[in-house]
Amino acid sequence: MMLKLLVLFLFFQISVSEIFFEERFDDGWRSRWVISDWKRSEGKAGYFKHTAGKWHGDPDDKGIQTHTDARHYAISAKIPEFSNKNRTLVVQYSIRFEQDIECGGGYIKLLSAYVNQKKFGGDAPYSLMFGPDICGTQKKHLHVILSYQGQNYPIKKELECETDKLTHFYTFILRPDASYSILIDNRERDSGSMYTDWDILPPRKIKAVNAKKPADWDDREYIDDPNAVKPEFEDDPDLYVLKPIKYVGIEVWQVKAGSVYDNILICDDPAYAKQVVEEVLSNREIEKEGFEEAEKVRKAREEEEAQRAREEGEKRRRERGYDRRRYRDRYRDKYRRHDYLDDDYHDEL
Repeated sequence: MMLKLLVLFLFFQISVSEIFFEERFDDGWRSRWVISDWKRSEGKAGYFKHTAGKWHGDPDDKGIQTHTDARHYAISAKIPEFSNKNRTLVVQYSIRFEQDIECGGGYIKLLSAYVNQKKFGGDAPYSLMFGPDICGTQKKHLHVILSYQGQNYPIKKELECETDKLTHFYTFILRPDASYSILIDNRERDSGSMYTDWDILPPRKIKAVNAKKPADWDDREYIDDPNAVKPEFEDDPDLYVLKPIKYVGIEVWQVKAGSVYDNILICDDPAYAKQVVEEVLSNREIEKEGFEEAEKVRKAREEEEAQRAREEGEKRRRERGYDRRRYRDRYRDKYRRHDYLDDDYHDEL
């Protein structure tokens, strides 16, 4: 009997869960995404390449990779409008930094207002911005920025992203009680509440344990205050509710290109999101082997180039030495002839 109840419960959970958007970037991906012309007239817009990348766990598992250094990248997909009111929101995607990124973003955005997708860019308002932002060796930040009443609020915690060159999944889970979890590769990196970890509402007041009534306390139930005004922020039970989501977008700047975006998922089922991560990362060892082989090839090529540069430098030094010797010999011969002529001149005198 208990087994039947468990099966029914699991079936119910699966049947009521909803996938709002899922993108594995198969061959039909271009019909769902619009590449923006933002920054194109200035010659600063980059393109996305449909590829599995230089190393991967599966050659048929392709994503979209930023292409061309020092460019802005902007691309978006329209999704069926939905609200996260009274339901869990799960936002997840994978990214692999194949390049030495130096400075650049690797995040995604959820957008609520109407977006002209051909003009989508950095000034478009968003409801959620989530993912890595790396600059040099010091900044390896993980953004979680939420919009509330038209203003953006970053999480107060200092969260770090991964910086190696393998695929990593980033997952943000927001629940109807305003609690959240942040996972990297299915491991919880952080958790908490929107009420405490974003400066959206004034801090909740907690009664002090040792508080005592002042000696001049007035026990009247109501006291008129001529200067009283209605407080601006009250506890909002819908704090977690984003504006209805209409688009998902990627809008980043990268000094060096080469990031592979893939496996974008927006749903209300953390269990399904976990399953996707397990499925893709089951090929992690194959990906590592591919990366290590690529590293061997890269290092061998760099050593070959360095050796060639050393040989070329030595050749130039020899040539300069040969030229100096020739100049020295010509200079010496010239003065020898001069001395010889001088001796002849004195003899004649």
